[in-house]
Amino acid sequence: MVRNKKKAVIKYFLLVIYLFFLALIIITGNTKTQIVTSNINSVKSIQSKRIVNEYDADIFKPKIKLVTNTKDIKKYGSNHQIEFNGTLTGYGPDCKGCLGMVYCKPNPNVLNGKIYYNDKTYGKLRILAADYSIPCGSIVKIENFKFIEGDSFYGIVLDRGSAIVGLTMDLLYPSEADTVIIGRQRNIHFTIERWGW
Repeated sequence: MVRNKKKAVIKYFLLVIYLFFLALIIITGNTKTQIVTSNINSVKSIQSKRIVNEYDADIFKPKIKLVTNTKDIKKYGSNHQIEFNGTLTGYGPDCKGCLGMVYCKPNPNVLNGKIYYNDKTYGKLRILAADYSIPCGSIVKIENFKFIEGDSFYGIVLDRGSAIVGLTMDLLYPSEADTVIIGRQRNIHFTIERWGW
């Protein structure tokens, strides 16, 4: 008899839980929710990259590697997002030894004052010369730079130079005379966000 009472209490308890969840489903099921999605892949800009990175940051923690030399850039670059502090200088297409065309394909002519390159994914970017350890087509975020509005800007590695070695990058200006304002800036923070093409 005690056993029958226990079974009855359990059945009653399960019935109450069932009715509770049924009522909860009915109450919440009447609200209309609209889900809006968009295809971020169709937008090719730095803004879309930031949106994706903010979303992915919560789900897929990027492997960020702080390096201090070009050996480590080569070692970790293709598998990690690389960060380092270095020096930023400027150059013009009319500099001594310059040919007026950048080293990396598609080898745009920059004698006409064009200091930007339109990347299919990132949009309009400043042209940079970098050490051979950083492949052509790499996208670099540059922070802690004086003489520019905002906290940072993006560049693309499209050039090389005999003086650009190690943790130094060279920012293209319309002419060599324009580089006077940049000088040699140290403690610039570089983040390689895309490793080559």
